[in-house]
Amino acid sequence: MAGDFKLSAQLLGHEADVRAVSFPSLDVVVSASRDCTVRIWRRDAASSTFEGALVSRGSEYVNSVSFFPPTKNHPDGFVVSGGKDTIVEVKSPLAASTDNAERLLIGHSHNVCTLDVSLDGNFIVSGGWDGQARVWDLATWQTKLVLGGHEGMSVWSVVALDRKTVVTGCADKSIRVFDLTQSVAGEVMPMSTIYTPDVVRALCKVPDAHPSGASIASASNDGTLRLWNLKGQQLAELHGHESFVYSLAALPSGELVSSGEDRTVRVWRGSECVQTITHPAISVWAVAANPETGDIVSGASDGIARVFTRRPERVADQETLAQFEESVKSSSIPQQQLGGINKEKLPGPEFLATKAGTKEGQVQMIVESNGNVSAYQWSMSQQQWVNVGTVVDAVGSTGKKVEYKGQSYDYVFDVDIEDGKPPLKLPYNLSENPYERATKFLHDNELPLTYLDNVANFITKNTKGATLGQSSEPAGADPYGTESRYRPGDASQPASKVLPQKEYLTITAAKYEAIFTKLLSINKTMIASGRKDAALNPGEESILQSLRIALETSKPIPPQSLALIVKVATKWPHSDRLPGLDILRCIAKYPVAAEYSSAQGSTLLDVAISASLPTDAAPGENAAMMGARTVANLFGSAEGRSLVSSHSDKAISFLERLGETGIGKFNRNLLIAVTTSAVNLSVLVYREKLLSADQRRRLVVLVGAAMKNQTDSEVLYRALVAIGTMLAASTAELKGLPVGEWIRGAKGSCGEERVGSVADECLALAGKH
Repeated sequence: MAGDFKLSAQLLGHEADVRAVSFPSLDVVVSASRDCTVRIWRRDAASSTFEGALVSRGSEYVNSVSFFPPTKNHPDGFVVSGGKDTIVEVKSPLAASTDNAERLLIGHSHNVCTLDVSLDGNFIVSGGWDGQARVWDLATWQTKLVLGGHEGMSVWSVVALDRKTVVTGCADKSIRVFDLTQSVAGEVMPMSTIYTPDVVRALCKVPDAHPSGASIASASNDGTLRLWNLKGQQLAELHGHESFVYSLAALPSGELVSSGEDRTVRVWRGSECVQTITHPAISVWAVAANPETGDIVSGASDGIARVFTRRPERVADQETLAQFEESVKSSSIPQQQLGGINKEKLPGPEFLATKAGTKEGQVQMIVESNGNVSAYQWSMSQQQWVNVGTVVDAVGSTGKKVEYKGQSYDYVFDVDIEDGKPPLKLPYNLSENPYERATKFLHDNELPLTYLDNVANFITKNTKGATLGQSSEPAGADPYGTESRYRPGDASQPASKVLPQKEYLTITAAKYEAIFTKLLSINKTMIASGRKDAALNPGEESILQSLRIALETSKPIPPQSLALIVKVATKWPHSDRLPGLDILRCIAKYPVAAEYSSAQGSTLLDVAISASLPTDAAPGENAAMMGARTVANLFGSAEGRSLVSSHSDKAISFLERLGETGIGKFNRNLLIAVTTSAVNLSVLVYREKLLSADQRRRLVVLVGAAMKNQTDSEVLYRALVAIGTMLAASTAELKGLPVGEWIRGAKGSCGEERVGSVADECLALAGKH
């Protein structure tokens, strides 16, 4: 019988959560992180430690990683990664972060959160928050197949089961099995769908030697692992995790490994948990196994990847083992994570010597002699209780401070902005206005102000009324209306109002390295093919580099770069324009962009419309999305707002076309860009009293069309904010439109609280007129 896993190495180098790991060979580990990097770690034969090297560095979170095995044509294999920038990057494992990617696979419209490579190395499969799963042909590096049926819900896990079968796990609580040989016009519908009790966070292939006879294992938010055959029959349930399970892997021994939000990696033999490895971190996001040795690697929220082994010759030295054990013991466990604890009813240290645990991983709270509460975990193999941390109250309630980025705070929260997204750090001091801190948090993380009330209410709720030794009355005017926010103990709890929206929104987050690398790669191909009429010369490439630096450092952009990007967006072939359009929407927020005028008198708005929605080619959803984002981002400057208001009819006509079924009726990112532009136009109406009566009516109609048959909460929320702001400005122009029906339909099709709240505000405004 195999022994316990022990720490082999700690891979130190990442500066934020390690979100994904791969263990392709005995001496190589690959990790991806929220620090926007992908790193490869190679074992030093002499010391058995790992040395890390940067393979990729971007400006967005990297949330998924896999490894394409070596082949005759590609003897080194490839590192494959994906993340918030929506791009699947394929890169040599020998490459430096400054080297170009082998390929950038473009097709997803939202975060790429899961990747897998077929065992024979013939295809890559990816899944994302856009509700898409895609199979990529490695001969052409293009999307070969789209796996349908996910209905816009996030695809959180994909598994290439064999050379013709892919399995996906989805936020809609379903597992779908696809036969890749059964495609119609490039799309494959599932040959079977397995309905589960909870959202599916992870999948893995079950080893053939597993006693259950199952083919796949799934993991869910309810902490349960479930084993299935491909016909949809559940063969076993594995219980032991105490919170979300994020990742699964199979060992060559026939065992399974899982990791989750309860700080643990667990090893399962049959249906029994045989080992629990507690980490000094709140979340263990990922776990992977080496298919030859059975060693495992984990990735955690403390920014460390850790390798564990059962082979004595690969176990870490005693100093490293003791350091890891001590870090687990000294780690703090928030009391909220363990539920209510009655300290007076907890046993003392004598319990540990007199009582044995009943199962692997069982947790027992103990009151130490100094009065602290510690958590102990039962190890079946060691037949003893292991100290896994000290239980603490919320920081603010004990008066203790916590450090974050060199400053002390009463609280540092992990905030989940959207289901499935990695949590973000939200520091807060009790002396701060919750709305001011929420606004800074949104700005720092490039999130829309539409989340303002959600975040502020989160702060208010989780500080539980804690106060400093000073008056809590606001000092002076409250710009955010926080006098009406909920405060614990108040007799009445008026809800914070969202409407009318008074600030303009932009969509400016970008992975500049990937965008500019792709643009220069296309330019190189154009030069090689003789397209010197449109290709950029060395001087123009130099201007591009200056533009990239300016964008990355938020400095003024070179004046000559505007005409250069317009050239790329309008003169290059339609299939190659996307990087240029992406840069165009990034520079649209600058005042100088709004002042652009071509020799023919075309403005930047004209360029965005004609380049993203051409009359001489079929419309592309991603290009159209970039055009709509450009319109939205023009509102980032007074000059840009003046430009749009002067050509408002042209802007509204463009948005109307984008909502048509043949272009982007069901593309989430495109609809978010359209509704963001609509929000900005409605703010223009509210603040400046601009747009004609007919234009206001058309604006509301196009927003209503975007909401029809829509279930995406972000699209509905922005659409409702646009309509509500228009209603706050005036309702005379909207008479005869079924506005109330649209609003109630949106509220009924999405159960998210913020959508329901803003819908109620819209209905109240509609009822006042």
